[in-house]
Amino acid sequence: QVQLVESGGGLVQPGGSLRLSCAASGSIFSINDMGWYRQAPGKQRELVATITSGGSTSYADSVKGRFTISRDNAKNTVYLQMNSLQPEDTAVYYCHAYILMGRHQYSYWGQGTQVTVSS
Repeated sequence: QVQLVESGGGLVQPGGSLRLSCAASGSIFSINDMGWYRQAPGKQRELVATITSGGSTSYADSVKGRFTISRDNAKNTVYLQMNSLQPEDTAVYYCHAYILMGRHQYSYWGQGTQVTVSS
């Protein structure tokens, strides 16, 4: 069984920073794309950033220049460094990964971690 476990969420003041981590564990052959999504109250889940196994990244326009996604393939871990946080960044942040097991790729989600930006 595969699990994605997030950590690093919390309460931060506007302009502050947080770093989220997401570690994958279990019967993993390899991990393809990994990413972070978020869902604010009353809104749909939206893509924040993705990173390929080779390190290519993409970002939502709303976080470009403020957030940085990275990964450590040896640790099966993806990170999201969030700087200059604003109240509109408040949401539950979810980690996602496409994981290869044998010849098949499966989609996995973490349980989510709350990020609250407030003074």
